[in-house]
Amino acid sequence: MSETHTIPLYTLNPVNRFSDRAEDYVKYRPGYPSTAIDIILEGLNTMSPIIVADIGAGTGISSRLLAERGVNVIAIEPNAAMREAAQPHPLVEFCDGTAESTQIPDKSVDLVTCFQAFHWFNPEPTLLEFHRILKPAGRLAVVWNNRDKEDALTAEYSRLVREASNNHPAESRMQSVEPLLTTPHFVNFREYMFVYRQELDLTGLIGRAKSVSYLPSEGLVYDRLIAGLQDLYQQFRDETGFVYMTYRTSVHLSEAVN
Repeated sequence: MSETHTIPLYTLNPVNRFSDRAEDYVKYRPGYPSTAIDIILEGLNTMSPIIVADIGAGTGISSRLLAERGVNVIAIEPNAAMREAAQPHPLVEFCDGTAESTQIPDKSVDLVTCFQAFHWFNPEPTLLEFHRILKPAGRLAVVWNNRDKEDALTAEYSRLVREASNNHPAESRMQSVEPLLTTPHFVNFREYMFVYRQELDLTGLIGRAKSVSYLPSEGLVYDRLIAGLQDLYQQFRDETGFVYMTYRTSVHLSEAVN
């Protein structure tokens, strides 16, 4: 394995790297299937209002999906530009904080969620912090939208991204489950998989790529990427003018050790 691919992602400026991507992020990042939200919330105590800490909340895509189910969400996001770009929801409170230091009181939340963010965290202090803020036997849900390599458009999009990013390490390590399997702070680990499709026009397809923090935003490589995306759109567009990115959404659940 090359030295580049052994660099921990949490050392690559995870807090500020999305500052110039917030507008594209809020418009063009995919959501998550309702079945994934179902399994995350299934069986949680409904006798009192559920409190969720959504860590690395970005522009609040996942926070709003959770809040639409009637739960109260504390959206922890260290990047000011991302917080400011978020669409408000009455049950979502955005707060400045990091995965390693959320500033949330001890044993105060029923559920901790991380959507498309856990790979940017330092896993050991992060999981210790999650255990600290969860109520006894509280639930942890770590979620990734993984691009489906079996889908022709999605596979070619991924190839263009890898090429334009010079094989950035995040491309090969987007899903980082190993720390969840070995942590002493959580038990009863299980995994669920769901299929999700994102409908995109040409502007959306380009915007989806522009929301990726490790892709260039100008220059020759950027121009080549845009040309490749335009060709991809023309190849796969349907009669309504849309293409469809396909994801396999993985949900990893566990409970805090008492």
